[in-house]
Amino acid sequence: MLLDADLAKLYGVTTGNLNKAVKRNRRRFPPDFMFQLTDEETTALIFQSGMPKQRGGRRHNPYAFTEQGVAMLSSVLRSQRAVQVNVAIMRAFVSLRRMLAANETLARKLAEVERRLEGHDQTIKSLFNAIRELMAPPAKSKREIGFHAVGKEDGRVKCKRQ
Repeated sequence: MLLDADLAKLYGVTTGNLNKAVKRNRRRFPPDFMFQLTDEETTALIFQSGMPKQRGGRRHNPYAFTEQGVAMLSSVLRSQRAVQVNVAIMRAFVSLRRMLAANETLARKLAEVERRLEGHDQTIKSLFNAIRELMAPPAKSKREIGFHAVGKEDGRVKCKRQ
């Protein structure tokens, strides 16, 4: 929340001119954009901030503006700074819209990839199992191939086929 006097300084206008612009454009400032402080809130504000209560000071309680109210002020005020703020706000909205559109496109693409890969989990597991089987050393056969010496007979080695 920002007060009318602070915003007037920020936008380079007097507090009176800021409040006149708000009154001329009252429909642009609903209660969630701007509200006027009560007498108690104003008294508390004066006490907390140490604002002097002098002659020639405010005749009305100050207005407080929300973010939306600050943005709306930039469109109803005619100072150079208000124009610059309004342009900056419009650029920020366009940039935000582009960013959201890009995120939406990315989210759609991710969902599509996720849908495509949904059934592939089991296929990929089967593929890895087959690769592991091929990489495993072959199991020794129970029957050996070839000849084995079984003893000597007449100085010759006697072999038996397996």
